[in-house]
Amino acid sequence: MNFWDQRFAEPGYKYGTEPNAFLMEQATCLVSPADVLVPGDGEGRNGVWLARQGHRVTAVDYSPVGLQKARELAATQGVTLATVLADLADWTPAPASFDAVVLVYTHLPGAIRHSAHRRLAAGLRPGGWLILEAFHPAQLAHGSGGPKDPDMLYTPALLGADFHGLLAPTLTWDGEITLSEGPGHQGLAHVTRWVGRRTGLQPDAGA
Repeated sequence: MNFWDQRFAEPGYKYGTEPNAFLMEQATCLVSPADVLVPGDGEGRNGVWLARQGHRVTAVDYSPVGLQKARELAATQGVTLATVLADLADWTPAPASFDAVVLVYTHLPGAIRHSAHRRLAAGLRPGGWLILEAFHPAQLAHGSGGPKDPDMLYTPALLGADFHGLLAPTLTWDGEITLSEGPGHQGLAHVTRWVGRRTGLQPDAGA
């Protein structure tokens, strides 16, 4: 059983069942029904909320335990999710197949992050949105959640470089917020928020 299977096998929902607050703010840019990809959706709180807004949601995760809980949560809310069991290290969406990509605390190690981010961004249709919230390196001073490895924490500049030429940034910010997302995210946190819009179909994802 991998790390995330062990975490999601615990009773309850590690990060709660309510959607991320920043996602709720930013999702107003999506016209329903949109095709939305949610990589690293874990137990499904964000994908299920998006489905409740009338969107067609594909949740991707490395943990079958998490995806099963996501499907169960969706059933309790009267919606359905398409779920894909995959590793973001090598999983690639079909080009230009989604209207939005939502990355909420989907922290990837540096060895795969740049490539994975570009592959995910290339899955957006022209004009599609990428909405991201993640922990900033300054989060290491806080005990409210997130990786303890600086290699897995994001700055706005890092994300700008990852998505350069694929997405036009519309919001870049980092600072302190107060999290209340289940037992896993509680208290003062330093986060990075980044929103970008797909500019076209070139350059390719491997650039």
